[in-house]
This record gives sequence, structure tokens and C-alpha cells, in this order.
Amino acid sequence: MASESTETVFQCRMCGHCCEGRGGIVVSPADLTRLAAFLHLAPEEAVKRYGEHSGGKLKIRTGDDGRCIFFRDGQGCGVHEGKPAICRAWPFFRGNIEDPASLALAKDFCPGIAPEVRHAEFARRGLAYLREEGLLAHDPSCEANALILK
Repeated sequence: MASESTETVFQCRMCGHCCEGRGGIVVSPADLTRLAAFLHLAPEEAVKRYGEHSGGKLKIRTGDDGRCIFFRDGQGCGVHEGKPAICRAWPFFRGNIEDPASLALAKDFCPGIAPEVRHAEFARRGLAYLREEGLLAHDPSCEANALILK
């Protein structure tokens, strides 16, 4: 759930666009603990059933439709309470926070991003959200690069 301070710049429409693409949902050690607990599984079993290793990192597999295996049309994320930090952070990724051109592309891609929001406002609110929610990453060996700010 977006904090009140981010609702004017982003409101999820559950379209699933951000859930598309193979190998993009990085699962950090903390994410694995949270996801496994939500699924009532041991972490090793959660990895076996739902994970794959790619680029040296643990990631959630995608289905035949190219979306995260937990995404459900019309319902959104099937593991919402246990989802990884990278999912919790969307659309407040490093590129969108640091680069106005990246945000412009994200606005075309994601109907939940307010089209009228200026980059400076988006970046300010997004960075505050990432800090408040503890979503900033620091370890490129096992966390999502999009959450490691320069």
C-alpha cells in the first residue's frame, strides 16, 4: 500500500505491466524469509517451487505468459503481503528517481503513475517512500540494482 505521501504520484491499477519480464524480480535474503513465511513454506522449499537463479541472484520465475508466477489477472499480486522489495518499491526505482527520461518512459508503461507529476516531485516523494519503508538496497550481490541509489 502506498503511503499517503505517494498517492498523488502513484496509485497501482493492478494492470500487471510491472510484473512482466523474465528475470526482473530479485529476491533478497530478507525477501525470501518474508515470502516463505507468507507461503507457509521453508525458504528452501519456496526457492524450489517458485525461484530460479539468474545473473548470480535469486529471482521469482515467470509463467508462460511472461509475468511473475504470482500475478493474477484482475486480482493483482497473489503474494502481496509477502512480495519482494523490488515489487514493493515500484515505480520508485533508481532510474526513475535519478533520470527524468526514465520516468517519462515509465509513465508510458505504467498507468498508475500520475501523468502530470513532475520529475522533482516524483523523485522527492519516491525517495521518502523508499526510506520510510526500508526498501533501499545496499548489496548488489543479492539485492535488486534498481533499489541501490547512487
